[in-house]
Formats: sequence, structure tokens, C-alpha cells
Amino acid sequence: MSQNTVFQRFSETAQRRGKAPFLQVMQETAQIYGIPAEEISYTEMAARVGLRAQGFARAGYGAGHRVGLLLQNRPVFLEIWLALNSLGVSVVPINPDLRLAELEYLAQHSEMVLAIVLPERLEEMQQAAANAGLSLPVICATDALPVARCPASAGLTIDRAHECALLYTSGTTGQPKGCILSNEYFLHCGDWYARTGGHIGLRQDCERMLTPLPVFHMNAMAVSVMAMISVGGCLILLDRFHPSSWWQSVRESGATVVHYLGVMPTMLSGAVPSDDDRRHSVRFGFGAGVDKKLHASFEQRFGFPLIEAWAMTETGSGGVICAYDEPRKIGTSCFGRAAPEVEARVVDDAGRDVSAGLPGELLVRHAGQNPRYGFFSGYLKNQQATDEVWAGGWFHTGDIVQRDADGSFHFVDRKKNVIRRSGENIAAVEVETILNRHPDIRMVAAAATPDEMRGDEVAAVIVLKAGTGTAETAAEIVRWGLEQMAYYKVPGWISFVEDLPLTATQKILRGKVKDLVETLMQQGRFHDTRALKRRRA
Repeated sequence: MSQNTVFQRFSETAQRRGKAPFLQVMQETAQIYGIPAEEISYTEMAARVGLRAQGFARAGYGAGHRVGLLLQNRPVFLEIWLALNSLGVSVVPINPDLRLAELEYLAQHSEMVLAIVLPERLEEMQQAAANAGLSLPVICATDALPVARCPASAGLTIDRAHECALLYTSGTTGQPKGCILSNEYFLHCGDWYARTGGHIGLRQDCERMLTPLPVFHMNAMAVSVMAMISVGGCLILLDRFHPSSWWQSVRESGATVVHYLGVMPTMLSGAVPSDDDRRHSVRFGFGAGVDKKLHASFEQRFGFPLIEAWAMTETGSGGVICAYDEPRKIGTSCFGRAAPEVEARVVDDAGRDVSAGLPGELLVRHAGQNPRYGFFSGYLKNQQATDEVWAGGWFHTGDIVQRDADGSFHFVDRKKNVIRRSGENIAAVEVETILNRHPDIRMVAAAATPDEMRGDEVAAVIVLKAGTGTAETAAEIVRWGLEQMAYYKVPGWISFVEDLPLTATQKILRGKVKDLVETLMQQGRFHDTRALKRRRA
């Protein structure tokens, strides 16, 4: 496909598909969001996008600008994204779970010129901008557009290499990194899904893809949205995953494809078996992290395959590895073999290739003359980090895997100090940075601890400035944390100690923190604060 921008691809599909459905809003999602339950055609969405684009153009927005969007999985997110993309404006999708300290950083680091947010988040986003010392206009989607406070960049070519979005991903040595994603990144995601075939073969003009995953993550924004635009299908965006009503949404929507995270099959498998378990139109599920003990039984019970895949925000579909053909090796941690267009290596700490069956870090790149094709364009304002992950011409994933003799990859562990909770990557350093602002905390170390339902949970080992920590102290810290950061980043376990394992230069010894967490957990010295972790409205 020859289009240069996401908007161009959508426009060409809209012209071809006309009144065919592009987006469906289910009744449950509509009630939660307070919007109409409806099926929006390609023609209707194109009209909405056109009106939005005219308004932005009149207000002076154009190439070189970034606009923050805190709009959840609502149709208006896609309207505004496509409209801005037509003008060369990049969007910064904002996780609604982020709180004041996180919003301050995002607004300042991204240099967004406008933030469009939900009415209930207006005041908080305005406060975040003020705290960051920014004169950032913050409006709701229904408000009049303010005139752009700085001119668009003249002479910029809006092409495949042009920035389409800036997505933030958890860093391992500090604040989240802003991944610059080009039009090519998004277009290739759609191309990859449309062309791969096998167990995830998409059909033209008839697929209905249901996803509860958020559009501020690459899976929904780049993979699901672009897949449906690329094959002329219908996207069904849920507000989030609701176990009790999931199958009702699947059946009523007529979904032919569903996207999942590993925790979802686990929850669904716990329901009482029913004669309706196979009463649906789903041909396959696409996702990652399914419990290997439940994989086979889920497929047998519900009648469709769960296709495991591996990718990162940075790799997009340029370096994706997927179990789209046989053997899938169900019941293991296998996520497939590299397709011909992806080159992969498994190396030790010295960068030497390891033999089959031995663990090592996964390195990937796109085959051919451009090893970065389909990957992110780089980290915003961090060329050093960009160069480091591309050392030697290979993208260093930070994931430890092992490869079978037949080329199948199996996930082993994460080399990076990242906590993986229910599909969310959480940087321990980011959690520590925010908790260290608490007036009673002298020092804190965060690490992952196993959780039967969520994969990992955040465990925090805290040194107080004075006094002995109690269960109420732990609860107060969690309540404070819920005001400062996304609920899933807040510690689910807290232990109070007199000191932490440090280097001679007073840096936290990461390896020893993991051992300390395990020891304290065995000794029963953690306060369980998981029940306090609740997503805020």
C-alpha cells in the first residue's frame, strides 16, 4: 500500500467502504462513557474527521505541533487523531490512570502545545501544566479551539517518516521515555497484520475486531486500529475488560477477532462452564502472556486459538515475533518463530550468540537494507538511549529468551528492572521517584513480586525518616500514592526496614533488592495493600 500517512490510508478505505461500519460502540461502553451506543460508518467518521481538521487548520495547528489527548477509548479520540494527522500534527495519547506528578512530566517533556481532555480531568491537567510552569491550553473536545500559541513549522514534508504520535513507555533508569512513532510505523503495523496470514489471517471487508485494550498503548492504537483500516473492517473498542459481560459483548458485537492480555483468559477460565461457551463468531484471539497451564484448556473449551506474540512499543511490527503457524507449542512459554522479514539473535552479556536452549537477551531488526523499518524513530530528547538500544545495529530488547533448535522462541525473564503487572510495564525507578516525594519517606526501593492473578505486583521496601511503619502507615502511603500516579503503579505490598542495600555511591543494588523482597515476603514482613489499589474515575 502506497499511502504516506495514516489519514490517507483511512481516507482511501473510507471512499471504498462508504457506509460499511468502521467503529461500533457497545451499549455497556456507551453507558459508562455517557455517549451514544452506535455503529459509525466509514463515511460518517470521514465527515467527523473533516470537520475537526477544518477547525484545527483555522486555529493554526500544523506540522511540528504535538497535542495531548486524554480521551479514553472513545470515538472522539480517533476523530481528533485522524484530523490532526491530516495536518501533520503529532498526538500524545495520555493514559487516564496517570495522576498529577506523571501529568506534569508528560506535559513538560513532550512540549505539547494543546491538551484535549475529559471534562472531569480538566482541572487536574490544568494544575499539572501550572506546576510544570507551562502556559498550556487545556480544553475539552467540545470546547472552542484556542489559536495555536506558536506557528506550525513551514516547509516540513508530511510523509511516511513524519512523526504521527509520541507514546510514552516505562524507562528503567528514570522517567518514562517518549517513543517517536512515524506514519510508517503505523502503516507497517496495518500491513503486517493484513499480510501475515496463518492463524491470524485477516479477510478483506468483513472482519469485526473487538479489543478492550487502551488506545494510548501501541497494541490498540497501532495494531488494532490500523489492521481494521487496512482491511476495511469494523473496530469494537470497549472501555476496558469486564469479565462478567465479556461474552455478551463478544456475541452482540459479532466479533470475529478478539485481542487479549494474559490475565483475561485466566479470569474467563474461572467462570462456570456453559453451553454458550462456543456460541460466538470468534475465529482467533491475538495477544500475549496467556498462562501456559490454561492455554490448551481455554482453546478446547471456547473453540478458538489464542495466538501469542511478542513486540514492544519500540519495535512495532518491524520486529514482531508471532506464533501464527504450527507448531505453536501450547503449554509452554513459546511466542513463535521469526518470520523472514525479521532477523533475531539471542546473546549473552558479552554480546556473543548462545546455543539453542540457552537463555540470552533477544536482539531484533528488520531484514533488508533498512534494519529500523517499522520500528520507532527514537526516544525524544534522548539520543544516547536511542543509540544504546541500537548498539551494533541490532535493537536490544532487554528480554531474556531461549530459542529451540527449530527456531521457536520461549520467554524466560526480563533483563530490565521492569515490573509487568496485568500487561502494564512499570519502571521501578519511576515508582521510587514519586514515592520519595512523600514527606515521611527517606528512601524506597521497588521491585516485582509474583502475583497469581496479575503476573507481577509492585512491592516497595521503605525506610522512613522517623518512627516505625505500621499497617496504617502503609495504607496512608498508598492513599497518597493514588493521588500522584496511576493506580497500578502504587505498591500492592509495603515493608518497612531500617536500611536498603546500597552501593558505595549510595545507589540501590537492584539484584539484592529482589532477594530482600523475597526474604521479607517469606518472613511475613509485608503489609498487603492490594485491596486499596482501585482505578479512579
